[in-house]
Amino acid sequence: MAITTAPGATRKPGRPARPYPVGPRRTSLGRKVRDSLTGHAFLFGAVLCFAFFSWYPMIRGIVMSFQRTRRGETTWVGWDNYVRIIGEPSFWTAWKNTFYFTVLALVLGYAVPFFVAILLNEFRHAKGYLRILVYLPVMLPPASALFLFKFYAYDPSEAGLFNAILKTLHLPTSEWMQSPEMTMPAMVLASTWMNMGSAVLIYLAALQNIPGELYEAAELDGAGIWRRIVHVTIPQTRLILALLAMLQIVATMQLFIEPLILANGAGTEDSATSVAYLIYQHGFFQNDLNGAAALGVIMLVVLAGFSAVYVRLTAKQD
Repeated sequence: MAITTAPGATRKPGRPARPYPVGPRRTSLGRKVRDSLTGHAFLFGAVLCFAFFSWYPMIRGIVMSFQRTRRGETTWVGWDNYVRIIGEPSFWTAWKNTFYFTVLALVLGYAVPFFVAILLNEFRHAKGYLRILVYLPVMLPPASALFLFKFYAYDPSEAGLFNAILKTLHLPTSEWMQSPEMTMPAMVLASTWMNMGSAVLIYLAALQNIPGELYEAAELDGAGIWRRIVHVTIPQTRLILALLAMLQIVATMQLFIEPLILANGAGTEDSATSVAYLIYQHGFFQNDLNGAAALGVIMLVVLAGFSAVYVRLTAKQD
């Protein structure tokens, strides 16, 4: 490599000019092309994964919902699968249970994490320990957490944790998962305990971004805790609240693992049958893949409708 003097450099008396290496220069165009190719290579990998694992199964399921496969022969039947599925009594029972679970989850599983986050945000000491304690159930495998509830907390005898607490308080005990009236509330309680940790951490991050001056001004105006929550906390976190409400609806309407483990599937008198579990029944027990695909498309349309309403409402707020 050649050594030369920097162009335009002035040489002081008695001091040699500072040499600098001269090598091949990379043009800005070549650098832009290389960066563009690298970015498109990463993008192509992500698009390929989405196309193979998400988009293709979705399109394939939509096509299958209009077909019927018997003994290896596939025929086009149009809307017959949808008419047959909608005409089944279990279809309406599953949707009723799913909506019931979603409403209960919004009342309990959506509100509780928000108020737990507000409570944790007020603590001055042991914040890290309390956050780990709240997030611990999320780190457990869902099946393990639900089996813990099934065999330890929801035992219908007096040996069960919840029945022991009720007996100590001189309250009537419950059969929990064996009772059609208590099946859904019991599943919501287990699901809330199992999943609330992630929502609490998100709420805590949003609460810490609220300027403290707003709370100080509210205190000077004589606002109590409840008024500060209503007039300061909720307005400042409304976007996070709306986003998590939408995610809560989408997640709870795909109810599957809770009835599968806690209620052995359908539950007593079909009190735990959900739409997702009905899809599982059609696909794996009745070998009706076309009917399962039709149910999946119906759920996709319903969830897309909720998402469209969310986008419309948030666009108006902005």
